Amino acid sequence: MAKKLLLICGDFVEDYEIMVPFQALQAMGYAVDAVCPGKKAGESVATAIHDFEGHQTYSEKPGHNFTLNATFDEVVPEKYDGLIIPGGRAPEYLRLNDKVLAMVRHFYDSRKVIGAVCHGAQLLAAAVSLDGRRISAYPACSPEVRLAGAEYVNLPMDEAVTDGNIVTAPAWPAHPQWLRKIADLLG
Repeated sequence: MAKKLLLICGDFVEDYEIMVPFQALQAMGYAVDAVCPGKKAGESVATAIHDFEGHQTYSEKPGHNFTLNATFDEVVPEKYDGLIIPGGRAPEYLRLNDKVLAMVRHFYDSRKVIGAVCHGAQLLAAAVSLDGRRISAYPACSPEVRLAGAEYVNLPMDEAVTDGNIVTAPAWPAHPQWLRKIADLLG
């Protein structure tokens, strides 16, 4: 039986950071359920494309609509082997949802695999103490990572870091390393 992964997202998740792991992890043989608070399977979330074009920060453009394949209110975290948290703007408001934070805590406390990319670290920082952990994220999220007690790991945009059961990366250019490290932990 395929290992099951839960992917939590919301409107204006980063386009690549949801679509690439969703498809790639399925291609590797994992079952991935993508959910969004307040939405059901078959509904969609809007995405945004964050690009690095030489400005002081990333630019943002409209992305594709992403169709959810599971219903948030029906999720039982105990049935999943790992959690995937894509970035974009969604984590900034998903971290205000108590049920989302409880789900993140379940995976953290159960020492299940957690993969967070870019602004996904905002959910980790809001949900759990990252004391002593080595965590990467988009550089603008580094203050939150540090406030949650972690050592912020400033990586090139195409690299990822593993600390115990957590794999983090600064942005979508890290997908090859980030996904390989997640798969290494999942087995």
